[in-house]
Amino acid sequence: MELAPVRHDWTHAEVKALFEMPFNDLLFKAASVHRANFNPNEVQISTLLSIKTGACPEDCKYCPQSGHYRTDLERERLIEVEKVVEQARLAKQKGATRFCMGAAWSDPKDRDMPYISQMVKEVKELGLETCMTLGKLTNEKAHELRDAGLDYYNHNLDTSPEYYEQIISTRTFQDRLNTIDHVRDAGMKVCSGGIVGMGEQASDRYGLLMQLANLPQQPESVPINMLVKVKGTPLENADDLDHFEFVRTIATARIMMPHSYVRLSAGRNAMNEQMQSMCFFAGANSIFYGDKLLTTENPDADADMNLIKKLGMNPEKRHDYSDEAVEASLSSQVADKATSELFYEA
Repeated sequence: MELAPVRHDWTHAEVKALFEMPFNDLLFKAASVHRANFNPNEVQISTLLSIKTGACPEDCKYCPQSGHYRTDLERERLIEVEKVVEQARLAKQKGATRFCMGAAWSDPKDRDMPYISQMVKEVKELGLETCMTLGKLTNEKAHELRDAGLDYYNHNLDTSPEYYEQIISTRTFQDRLNTIDHVRDAGMKVCSGGIVGMGEQASDRYGLLMQLANLPQQPESVPINMLVKVKGTPLENADDLDHFEFVRTIATARIMMPHSYVRLSAGRNAMNEQMQSMCFFAGANSIFYGDKLLTTENPDADADMNLIKKLGMNPEKRHDYSDEAVEASLSSQVADKATSELFYEA
């Protein structure tokens, strides 16, 4: 089967029509697109580490790291490079091919850049792909990260342009697009997706995917997060999103962005094996692996690998990633508590 063409001219009506297809027809279409572009029985494994936690000046209503809200989150300073490298080494041993580092900043300051760059260089030396999410970037800082060897930069659009101001007031939607432009200009790959279940309308889910797909170059990685409701945030009492609607979002993302990795991201702790399996069938082919995603719970690492084995799937092998490491990841135990506490949401 030929690779699906990539379009950048999706209309709201077209996206709505995909969402409203009979469920089985939508999944069949998404699975067909997935099989034309990827091995349907492989899943890319990433690990996410919080390198600086809490006290973020942004007011994102979903985020326990915002300094605007009272949550039980303990604030932490930027952690040492050596500790980051240690966790990256453990992540590789357990099956990760990409190591993602996140800091609760509005944007990285000049004084932080030498440490950030050193983290990237040393994690790269382990043979892992590198990804960071640090907030807004200037063109200059994007190039500095590129020069350090950063592969991916994560900057989510979060929701549709129409609903955006209901969720965030301290950063504009255009600010996010500008950062993505700077990342592209520097020659790095883009990781960008959003969060569903924040009280938005179905039309906002259409709008989010349309914005992502219609970027001049579609993101190489598209994380789809289901809201994790955290006490103390304005969205702690948001209505639960219907699980079928979430699967529809995954399937539609796969159809619209046929060459992108679609990541089943935050919220997996509330999904049973059957729902996650349906998402894989619908075209999700990447997960975050580890006890926490920045600050929220993630499925037990062994449970992830057991599900992957149960489905007859395998972790994706990339670059110098050895067969021995893949095999080890299928039988490994979760790191002890002393190290797992460093793992934190995308």
